[in-house]
Amino acid sequence: MTFRLRAVRAFALLLGFFLIGVVLLSAMAVLDWLVLTRLVTARAAWVEGAVLTVTVLLAAAILRGFFAFLRAGRSGPVPHAVAVTPMEQPELWEQVRAAAEATGQRPPDELYLVAEVNAAVTEQSRLLGLRPGRRRMFLGLPLLAGLTVRQLRAVLAHEFGHYGNLDTRLGGLTMRGREALMHTVEAFQQGSTQLHQAIGALYVGYARMYLRTTQSVARHQELAADRMAARYAGREATAAALRTIPVLDGAYTHYLETYAAIGGSLGVLPPVGEVHGGFRRLLAARTGERLAALSAGHRPPRPHKYDSHPPMAERIALIDKLPADDRPDQPADETVGLSLLHDSDRVFAALEACTLSPDAAGLRRMSWDDLAMARAITDAEGWSRPLRVAVARALRSSAHDAGDTVTRRQAATAGEGADDLLPTLEEILDAFDRSLLWMEIADRMPKPDQAARLFGSSARNFIRPRIFDGLAGMVHLRLAASGHAKPDIAWSGQPGLILPESWEKGMDDAIDAAVADTPDTAPLRALLATPTATPSRVPA
Repeated sequence: MTFRLRAVRAFALLLGFFLIGVVLLSAMAVLDWLVLTRLVTARAAWVEGAVLTVTVLLAAAILRGFFAFLRAGRSGPVPHAVAVTPMEQPELWEQVRAAAEATGQRPPDELYLVAEVNAAVTEQSRLLGLRPGRRRMFLGLPLLAGLTVRQLRAVLAHEFGHYGNLDTRLGGLTMRGREALMHTVEAFQQGSTQLHQAIGALYVGYARMYLRTTQSVARHQELAADRMAARYAGREATAAALRTIPVLDGAYTHYLETYAAIGGSLGVLPPVGEVHGGFRRLLAARTGERLAALSAGHRPPRPHKYDSHPPMAERIALIDKLPADDRPDQPADETVGLSLLHDSDRVFAALEACTLSPDAAGLRRMSWDDLAMARAITDAEGWSRPLRVAVARALRSSAHDAGDTVTRRQAATAGEGADDLLPTLEEILDAFDRSLLWMEIADRMPKPDQAARLFGSSARNFIRPRIFDGLAGMVHLRLAASGHAKPDIAWSGQPGLILPESWEKGMDDAIDAAVADTPDTAPLRALLATPTATPSRVPA
C-alpha cells in the first residue's frame, strides 16, 4: 500500500472516531424516544427517569470527547517557558525563520525557551490542520548549550519538516489526528464517573487501533523530516545532531541529579541563573567520550509501542546513505547554539524564575563551592553518625571506670541527637585499641535483618565497609573544620573535597588498618598528628 493510500485510510479511520459518537448518540436518542412513547407504562414511570438519566450522562461523556478532540492543540498558557521576541533575540529568530523558509513553511508566531533537551513546533488545531492556525516553537536551553549552530539548524528544519507537504497533506493530518486522539483519551481517563470510564474504554480501544494502523505513516513523516533537515543543514550536521541529542539528554539528567539538586537536602539553591545555567559549565568541562559516559549511566525511557520515532540507529543509517552534500567544503563550525542568544545569563535567570515553585524560589542561595562544602559536610556527618552512636553505646555497656565522666556523659546521650557529646575520632580509636570494635561496636551498627543472622568473618566483612565510611566521614569533618579540606564542585568529575596530599595517599590504607580483624590505629593517628597543606581531590 502506498503512503498516499495509507494516509487516506488513516483519515477515514479518524472520521470513524466521530462516527462512533454519532452512532451512540443516535442510538440513545432512539432508546429515549421508545421509552417515552412505547415501552414504559404509567405504572413504571421511574424507569423513564432512570433511563433518561443514564443516557443524558452518557451523551455528556460523548460530547466531552468531541470537544476534547476538537480542542486538541489549542493554544493555552505556557507556565514553564520564557517567551522571546524577535527584538529580544534577533539572531535566534533569524535561524528559526530561515529554517521555516527553507522547508516551505511559515515561521512560528511565538518562540519559547524551555528547560528540556528538546525542540518542538505546535499548531493550534483548526479542523485537525486543514486550516492553518497559530504556531508556537519550543527550544530547550540545554539543547542550545550542547548543539552547534549547524546542528541546531538541522533540528529546526526537522521540526518544520513535520508540517511540510510530504507526499500528501493527509500525512500531516494523520500526525495531528494521533495527537488529538491521545488528548481525547486522556480527557476520558480523567473523568470521575464510571460512565466516563466506560465510554472512555471504547475510545481507548479505537485509539489503539488507530495508532497501530497509522504507525507506518507517522514513521514515514519522521524520516521525511530527517531528509529535509539533511538537505538544509547538511548530512553530517544532521547525523551529528541525532547522535548528540541522546548524549545531551543523559548528561542533563546527570547534571540535574548531581549538581542542580546538590543543595536540595539542605534547603539551598545554586546562584541565581545557575539552576539550569550550570549545565554550560559541565559541558565545557566534559567533552567527547567523557560526556557520553554520563548518558551511559542513564538508560533512556522505553519508547512507547506507538511512538512515531523510528529507532535512532535506523534514522542515522538512512541519513548516512544520502548522497554527499552538494556544497563546498567548509571548516567545521563549533560555535554553540547559545551564542545566538543575547545575554544568556539573563535568559537562564528568567527560565529559572518560571520553573521553580514559589517555595523553592525563596530558598537561600550559595556559591557552587559553598554548596560543595556544605553537602560534603552533611554527607560526612551522615556517614559518621551510625559509628559514633554504636561506639557510645558500646562504651556505656563496657564502662568499668566510674571516674571516666566524659565517656559516661557521652554514652548517656547516645542516640539522642547531641552530636557534640558523641565520641570524638580519638575516642573512637581508643575504643578500637581496647578491642571493642569486633566485640561490641560492630554488633551495635545498624544492619538489615538478614545481615543480623551472620556471624564470624561473614559478619565482619559485611559491616566493615560501613565502619570504614564512618571513620572516613569523621576524617573529612576534622580536615574541613581545620581548614585543610577545600571544596571542589568538580564539573569534570564528582563534587567533593580537596584533601591534603598525604591524606589522599595514606588515608585508605590507614583506615583499612584501623578496621582490620586485628585493629591497628597507629597509621591513622600518625596522619592526624601531621596533616599537610598540599591539596589532592577526593570525592564527597
